[in-house]
Amino acid sequence: MCAVKTTTTTLKVPADESIHKPDPEVYPLLSSINSPDDLRRLPQDSLPAVCADIRHFLIDSLSTNPGHFASSMGAVELTVALHYVFNTPYDRIVWDVGHQAYGHKLLTGRAGRFHTNRKLGGISGFPNPDESEYDTFTAGHASNSISAALGMAAAGALKKETPRRNVVAVIGDASISGGLAFEGLNNAANANSNLLIVLNDNDMSIDRNVGSLNSYLAHLAASKGYNSFRNKLSRVARRLGLVTDSGKWRILRFNNSIKSLISKEQNIFEGLNIRYFGPFDGHDLPRIVKVLNDIKDIPGPRLLHLRTIKGKGYAPAENDPAPWHAPGCFDPGSGKRLGEGDDRHRPKFQTVFGETLKTLAASNSRIVGITAAMSSGTSMNILQESMPARVFDVGISEGHAVTFAGGLAKEGMLPYVAIYSAFLQRAYDNIIHDVAVQGLPVTFCIDRAGLVGEDGVTHHGVLDLTYMRAIPGITVAAPRNADILRNLLYTSQLPDRQGPWAIRYPRGRGYCADPDAPMQKVEIGKGELLRAGSDVTVLSLGAIASEVSEAIDKAESRRVSAAHYDMAFLKPLDEDILAEVVRAGKPVVTVEDGTVEGGLGGAVLEWMSANGHSLLVTRIGVPDSFVPQGKVPQLFKLCGMDADAIAETIVRAGRGTAQS
Repeated sequence: MCAVKTTTTTLKVPADESIHKPDPEVYPLLSSINSPDDLRRLPQDSLPAVCADIRHFLIDSLSTNPGHFASSMGAVELTVALHYVFNTPYDRIVWDVGHQAYGHKLLTGRAGRFHTNRKLGGISGFPNPDESEYDTFTAGHASNSISAALGMAAAGALKKETPRRNVVAVIGDASISGGLAFEGLNNAANANSNLLIVLNDNDMSIDRNVGSLNSYLAHLAASKGYNSFRNKLSRVARRLGLVTDSGKWRILRFNNSIKSLISKEQNIFEGLNIRYFGPFDGHDLPRIVKVLNDIKDIPGPRLLHLRTIKGKGYAPAENDPAPWHAPGCFDPGSGKRLGEGDDRHRPKFQTVFGETLKTLAASNSRIVGITAAMSSGTSMNILQESMPARVFDVGISEGHAVTFAGGLAKEGMLPYVAIYSAFLQRAYDNIIHDVAVQGLPVTFCIDRAGLVGEDGVTHHGVLDLTYMRAIPGITVAAPRNADILRNLLYTSQLPDRQGPWAIRYPRGRGYCADPDAPMQKVEIGKGELLRAGSDVTVLSLGAIASEVSEAIDKAESRRVSAAHYDMAFLKPLDEDILAEVVRAGKPVVTVEDGTVEGGLGGAVLEWMSANGHSLLVTRIGVPDSFVPQGKVPQLFKLCGMDADAIAETIVRAGRGTAQS
């Protein structure tokens, strides 16, 4: 079991404890596995059948309850091999991101609850230590597995645990390109810890395969005989004083240099003094089991390189893996994806962003787009397909994306950086140091802002208003609909724009009166009165305005009249509206799809205090807790942000009973 029971401040909801055990007639082996101990009792020649059961189960389950499909399908053999060879949970497996960890959940006692995956009160779509002792570290953001696993390995060494606890970091080829992963690799080499890194490479090869010699060297390096001889030789050399702790790295570098010379390869990992094994076929289960057994007891940092196929075992996903990363509902027989229909007047915010940027770029040659491995997710692909030279996909490197944008802006370009809110957090220092300090005209298009739904706690974008508002000189806007998003983007590229901008918008759809209408300049720092009222004043920011409008209707049915202002900008605040609100002298309710700590409500209270006003202000937003997964309407209700809850607050405020 894990040594430390972690505690979090996540909002609690009743757990869905319903059990739908896999049907033994449909999944004969999977149905018999309640823990990895059950898996390890099976003969090795039964493991391919276990893999077949897992794939069959995932296809059946995810076709009706969507999740991350292709990555988990591609990692089935790897997952089975890891739990078969290692003594989990005593041995630790740290999953990077966790997109590939559904098989892991099925083998660790959660197959019966998998129908609740990503649902309110159900199991998380990502590894979650609060959910299972087999989930050793929180996952959701890329590139952290090596650093976390290295910390665990170092802790085991300090505690002198016996038997030696194995720690395995599983990371994909995209995640390992992130800066944090390379920081972990660098430290792992210097720390000389007993860490095994499994590189799940489902796209490109890191090392060039040069044929039989390369294969021979890979097999030789992974054999128990070779490594036993190598380790014995090392011990003899130490006894004779030929190798010391201070000199061992020179010997290892020499060995790696000789290997590179013979194989005519330059291996980046062995250049970092990390023992490299591979590449191997990640779907050759007997080979993976053998290699893991061969290398698991080798001291020091090691990396096993496996090549896998995304969507393995399901032809539509194998043939076109990108859209099958998270395909939504689909027909398991035909592979037809069951998507939403188009609505011209309720387009996705992401589509509006992409189409608008393309339109603006056609007439403004300074506009460039930047994305961090989320081109289609952010709809940056719309500009990319039209003007490929003016879009830069920098991979999973959010910090680099921001600083890169700063360099472009310094030379006269207008960069638009489209990154999900929860991922932009990783680049906060870069935003401050490399953009804001210099007042550079970079526009941060903050996608998936607010509560995003089923991806849960690691993906909600509820902190951006707070962390952006703290930065001097930045303009922070949140459009309530798609029309205003178009106009904000248009305004942001006009010659008189100043400094960095942040435009945040949610996942989902927003009203658009006419997608082809001419775009108009927006007055910076100015909101809009949407509705007059006599008893309460409601100030909202962003797309939650639609929820507020419904709430005001409900309040009026209870004879409480509310005025409604769309503030549009968090920074600068519309002080004219606030002065008007003060003159009205009515209780104020602020509503935002972000944390109440430091957002719109906080800004209004600060302005009131600074100007000597003392109106009653009630703040509505995400409470000071992490929010679990669930559908957005469910989460709004959980956080007291749905129309019914807002209406109740308006009524209480109007009747003088609201609490600040």
